Amino acid sequence: MEPVSTIDGRAIPFGRKNVDTDVIIPAAWLKTISREGLGRGAFEALRKDPDNIFDSAEFKGSPILIAGDNFGCGSSREHAAWALLDLGIKAVIAPSFSDIFSGNAFKNGIITVVLPQEAIDRLMEVAATEPVHIDLEAQTVTTPFQDRFTFEIDAFRKHCLLNGLDEVGLTMARGDAISAYEAKASAERPFLVHPA
Repeated sequence: MEPVSTIDGRAIPFGRKNVDTDVIIPAAWLKTISREGLGRGAFEALRKDPDNIFDSAEFKGSPILIAGDNFGCGSSREHAAWALLDLGIKAVIAPSFSDIFSGNAFKNGIITVVLPQEAIDRLMEVAATEPVHIDLEAQTVTTPFQDRFTFEIDAFRKHCLLNGLDEVGLTMARGDAISAYEAKASAERPFLVHPA
């Protein structure tokens, strides 16, 4: 996982409420265990409309998605986070998220920013023409118009995102302590390591 501290750029002013994971990545795309290419299936049903916001020249490749309440509801597919990443999205701003989606996003390095609806409405307005800035360290979302919205984030998740630590990275960071424990356990209980 790559460390993330700030995200700058155009934000897709999507705004739709109750977007479930089947809308984010349809079930037909779940046959793969690879993360590669899932961006092509992201929001597939919506992207059938030639005037869809995801493929517009103005928002193509935008790193931020602004969504409505209850984003990521429905089934618990991690492919939804993979599809967003492959589409180039590194942060989603919404009034609320499904717990499972939020967890999957975090584990894949996507920042989920919870802001009140009034802030979402303002960001949707700004995003139509201007970039948005997310500062994870300061826990703020700002605009070129001096809008400044603060958000809360779990301290552990913030630490992991800032340092690019997924579960494997967290384990590897404790390598010395794990080795010391293994050496001590082997010395104190050799029968566990070398059975008779």
